[in-house]
Amino acid sequence: MKYFLNYLMAMAIWQLTACPALAQAPLAPATATVAPAAATSAATPVTLAAVLQAAGASNLTVREYEQRAAQAQADQAKAQEWWLPSLTAGGRTHYLRGAALNSDGRIFSGISQNYRWAGLGLSADVDFGKGPYLLAAARARTAAAAYTSAAERNQLLLRAVQTYYDLQTEQFKADFLLALAGQADTLARQLQIQVGAGLRYQSEYLLAQGNARHLRLSLLQAQVAWRKHSAQLVSLLNLPPGTLLVSADAALAPLPPSAAPPTAAPRSAEQRPEFGAFSAQLQATGWQRKAFSQGLRLPRLRLGVDNGAFGAYGAPVYNTVQLSASLLWTLPLGRLSYNGDLRQLDTRLAVEQTQLRAFENRYALEVATAEAQLASSTEQLAIAREALQLTQETLRQSVARQQLGTAKPFEVFQVQQFYLQARLDYLQVISDYNKAQYALKVAQGEAL
Repeated sequence: MKYFLNYLMAMAIWQLTACPALAQAPLAPATATVAPAAATSAATPVTLAAVLQAAGASNLTVREYEQRAAQAQADQAKAQEWWLPSLTAGGRTHYLRGAALNSDGRIFSGISQNYRWAGLGLSADVDFGKGPYLLAAARARTAAAAYTSAAERNQLLLRAVQTYYDLQTEQFKADFLLALAGQADTLARQLQIQVGAGLRYQSEYLLAQGNARHLRLSLLQAQVAWRKHSAQLVSLLNLPPGTLLVSADAALAPLPPSAAPPTAAPRSAEQRPEFGAFSAQLQATGWQRKAFSQGLRLPRLRLGVDNGAFGAYGAPVYNTVQLSASLLWTLPLGRLSYNGDLRQLDTRLAVEQTQLRAFENRYALEVATAEAQLASSTEQLAIAREALQLTQETLRQSVARQQLGTAKPFEVFQVQQFYLQARLDYLQVISDYNKAQYALKVAQGEAL
């Protein structure tokens, strides 16, 4: 009877290790696969490809910066109108009764004046000193807005990818722990039977119960983390509140090394869209400064012409053509005293130049950090895979010893904990490795 109960317990532990959701035999060298036990009928399946597509199309932050880019294009279109005249059509009327002042200063009383006019007119106000420069500034701001939109989109996609991998990792952890906790409960019940038969100590049963409770606690923590990352991803994808996302990818596998940018490729901060945005904004401010410095050398042209019928009320009207023109150079006295416009723009230029240099430093930091994370994750991946293989083999041998009666249950529980930690570490390292590759792509200026 004793050997029969030992055999039952050994078989239960063997089932725990042979479950497809817990271990592969042999271990897949580059893939962590679990059964989608976390998926429920109320959950919405999602893949990494779908996340990348939806984040770029539906995220409100991306949409906002795309609208800002469209606004900059509209501002540029408005600036292009600086030289175009205005066409008028309609009529004018005038009535005066009483006193009037003559051109030589004499006043006449008892005057009654009236006239009417109807026709077409054309007027133009062309500022050669500001128009061309402000148009160039508007074009530079349009380019800056486009670069900013691309940069924000890339950063948003990176956050979406990282959140998806976090969700997938916690989901797979929950699936793994769910299967493991179920088998641990089965083993605890079998030990309880053996304790009742006097074949096992009460402490061994209590240890089995504590092990099962620990797995249940870890399961609940993984489920909470999974739901948290699901909520974050729902916000990034602009999905209806309350949507529960579940990864539809069957495996969490490391990205192939070829997916990473070649380390020998030339790298420069100029490859980042943020650099283009800062540079374009700096150019825009420079063009504005030229409008207040070099623009003073150029005149302002005003033209006006109209042609129509002119006459008194109730009297015959006659054709009248009017033409007016002026070409003026203007020198604001404030330019000679306080020089406020140029001082403002010079200060803005200094700030924007500092921002550009700060971004170059940030670029170097982000690339160095991403490279360090990728190098560390690559080493960790090999170590975690080896640790998983070793603990899996150790657990297999412990089960075999348990079948022979040479291993105590607590020894199997200890090995099981090592295997559990190695399995969870392997999942986390794969996630960190993939996130590090995407982070390096974005840091070096590659568009996702």
